[in-house]
Parts: sequence; structure tokens; C-alpha cells
Amino acid sequence: MASQDEGGKLYLTKIWKCKSPDCKAWVREEFATEAQKCPMCKGDMLRTMKHLPALVKKVKSKPR
Repeated sequence: MASQDEGGKLYLTKIWKCKSPDCKAWVREEFATEAQKCPMCKGDMLRTMKHLPALVKKVKSKPR
């Protein structure tokens, strides 16, 4: 598990995690759809929490 020294602060983040014990896929809640299915095995997913670094939102520059 990453520590604060390795790459910044971790925040408790809402995620969707695959219910299958053989699949390790998960998706941040902000990128999930309402009827989220596992992107790897297409199985059902469960809402849970995970410590993750904050996302950096990139701003696209407007064309001139």
C-alpha cells in the first residue's frame, strides 16, 4: 500500500468494486454509470470505499 511519502495524500473515495472473488476490477464512483457492470468480467458490482490519491482535473485549452 502506498504511503504519503511515496506519492501524496490518500483520501477515502467512493468506488464500485466487482463482486466476483476472481476479479479485482474497480471504478471510481465519478466514472461509473447508474447500472454499472464490471468492465473486465461484466459481473455485478458493489459500492464500497477505498483510499486513493486525489485526481488532478486537467483543463483543456481553448483553440485560438
